[in-house]
Amino acid sequence: MTDDTRLRDGLGPREDPQAASVAEGSGTAVEPAGGSRADAAHRDGSHPYGAHSDGSHPEGGHGHDGVYAAIDLGTNNCRLLIARPTGDGFRVIDSFSRIIRLGEGMSASGRISEAAIGRAISALSVCSEKIHARRAKRLRLVATEACRAADNADDFLDRVAHATGIRLEVIDRETEARLAVVGCSPLLDPHGRGAILFDIGGGSSELVWIERDPAKPELAPRIRAWMSIPLGVVTLAERFGGKVVSDETYAAMVEAVAIHVGPFAARIGGDLAGMHLLGTSGTVTTLAGLHLDLTRYDRRRVDGIWLSDAELTETIAKLHGMSYHDRASNNCIGVERADLVLAGCAILDAIRTAFPLPRLRVADRGLREGMLVEMMRQDGALGPA
Repeated sequence: MTDDTRLRDGLGPREDPQAASVAEGSGTAVEPAGGSRADAAHRDGSHPYGAHSDGSHPEGGHGHDGVYAAIDLGTNNCRLLIARPTGDGFRVIDSFSRIIRLGEGMSASGRISEAAIGRAISALSVCSEKIHARRAKRLRLVATEACRAADNADDFLDRVAHATGIRLEVIDRETEARLAVVGCSPLLDPHGRGAILFDIGGGSSELVWIERDPAKPELAPRIRAWMSIPLGVVTLAERFGGKVVSDETYAAMVEAVAIHVGPFAARIGGDLAGMHLLGTSGTVTTLAGLHLDLTRYDRRRVDGIWLSDAELTETIAKLHGMSYHDRASNNCIGVERADLVLAGCAILDAIRTAFPLPRLRVADRGLREGMLVEMMRQDGALGPA
């Protein structure tokens, strides 16, 4: 698998020479571990994870003092996780997330704007400070769709490196999809045949058909097929509008996505027996929070929850009934997502139509967790896949 790499990962002027050159792993399984997806600024913070969250088990001493960091710079968000291995998983010791809208206006201009560059550098400066404060030396720091598509991506990456010391690796869509599988596969139904994993991003969305053998749960799940579409919540909302969305506009959004998703579903066949949907995105975590009627987002209640098709339909209809002001004032949505969440629902509805499965499992985890697991596994800090 070949990455579209513009700059390799690592920190710049303050970098430990041993910290760079993180090779890409090949496995697609993940131990029962993970972290926080902290998709909005109000979800920032450190999130203990899994059986070892109390720190009672010895922390891994593998690979560069056992402190690992992963950055995912997306079209909408900048996210960081810092963690230590715990033998069969990892414990998050620090995290950060901020909505930066890096791709704002790109669908019209083809360029990352000066305002977006400023927001990104501000957020990445915080990430750099946290990485140094935690003495993380094993790093993978990636950028996705906005940096794949922008005409001025190289200039942006140079400015980030100069201002923050962070050298971002621009990964291709296939790598992005595979890392999402690594991060989310612990949430596959252990008794099922597999899942349609989807990651609704800001500038692109990835779908992956994952299969597993229920009779041999110890084996890694296999990626049967994958696709990436150049539509995410930011690009779709900019194209159709996101603050006031009529029924006609929403239907047009769904159709714009269905044009891409439908042929993929037809190509890989219609045998969905034993399958479920597995979603990782701010869209599905928001829907879960609304379904649970949370007054404040709570990752512990959202990550891993199952939603039926009827519950999804009901919750999306509830969102449709909310005004922009209502969405902005809801603590599970907030002003930074209020104009994007219906675009995300349109993407989800196109996926649900193409893959009419009765259940969706919500993942508040994904790309960063996948990067951490791969690095730890490469260092022998985790058990085999």
